[in-house]
Amino acid sequence: MNKEQFLKQLNASLERLPQDERQDILQDYEEYFAIGLEKGKTEQEISASLGNPKQISRELTVSYRLDQVEQKTTAGNVMRAVWAVIGLGFFNLVIVLAPFVALVGVIIAGWVSAICFILAPFSVLINLFLGTFRWFDLFFTVGLCGIGIFLAMGMFFATSAISKGFIRYMKFNASLVKGGLKHD
Repeated sequence: MNKEQFLKQLNASLERLPQDERQDILQDYEEYFAIGLEKGKTEQEISASLGNPKQISRELTVSYRLDQVEQKTTAGNVMRAVWAVIGLGFFNLVIVLAPFVALVGVIIAGWVSAICFILAPFSVLINLFLGTFRWFDLFFTVGLCGIGIFLAMGMFFATSAISKGFIRYMKFNASLVKGGLKHD
């Protein structure tokens, strides 16, 4: 594959990245070709040494998405990073998706529990209108509300810690898939 074919295939594979990011990447690879040609290599030798453009684009997309998550952790950025890491290989479907679904389930369950506990005193109002008010219900639901507030504070920190930990896990996984762990 010559330089033009390599860059065309790489550009097509990078279509999900922003235009300016794509241009920077393509410019870097044009420089690789220019340096290789100066050293006397042919375009075919250079493209063979660089590897498959589709695999390169997957790896670059993962790096870009993980950088985005580090800059601004939003649900959309995390989801795009998860799908990019999964795209590195079928094996990642199990290794990344299963822990992600489990962690999202734990986070959602914790937040739902906290919100339900906080809203528990409203059930006393419903009982008051239905005519089944008991003082025990009032004190019990106020206690649940207090527990819910503490649970919500804990979930805030847990959500942040779990998100950061999962992002580190995805980076570890991406580096493992890209070329194994390097021991310096």
